[in-house]
Amino acid sequence: MAYADQQMSGNKITALIIVALLHVVVGYALVTGLAYSAFKKIKEVTTAVKIDPDKPPPPPPPPPPKTDTPPPPPIVAPPPPISFNAPAPAIQTVTTPPPPTPAPPPAVAVPAPPAPPPPRFTPKGAAPKGRPGEWASDNDYPTRALQLGQEGVTGFHLSVGTDGKVTNCEITKSSGSAELDKTTCDLMRRRARFTPASDGDGNPTTGSYTSSVRWQIPKD
Repeated sequence: MAYADQQMSGNKITALIIVALLHVVVGYALVTGLAYSAFKKIKEVTTAVKIDPDKPPPPPPPPPPKTDTPPPPPIVAPPPPISFNAPAPAIQTVTTPPPPTPAPPPAVAVPAPPAPPPPRFTPKGAAPKGRPGEWASDNDYPTRALQLGQEGVTGFHLSVGTDGKVTNCEITKSSGSAELDKTTCDLMRRRARFTPASDGDGNPTTGSYTSSVRWQIPKD
């Protein structure tokens, strides 16, 4: 029995090896057949396209012939007409109100300055001494004016100093004779004497005196 079992296991192993070899042969045959079919298809495609490497490419097209005629100028559309009668744009004036005037500051009452004290003495003007009518007489008539028969009234204004003497004489009205006017002022400077004017404190001050002399040729 043991020998028979060994013989049976050896046959099985042999059978298995044979079966494995058959599988390998069948797989190889299948793979080989498929590869041959693919190679045949590639050969058919390759032979269908014929490539001629020695044929040159076609030449480029010739350039257009040159002409001496310049191309026509481009067409320019004329500008639209300008209208000078268009109405002027309306100008809107906006008046800005002036800023409000600030209110003036309240008036402050300023007290009036105190009145000056009344003078202790009443101011007085220059007063003539003696008789003013004797400061000029017929004996003083200028010889030339007498010969020419000149007459008239000479008005004068005297400035009197603090000593009562005449410091200046001005003719305020001419008699029409220069000799009579000049003689009048000369006599007033020599003969006129005054009590000087005084101020509010009783002190002597400058003053003035105004009068006139009537010159008339004496009758014989």
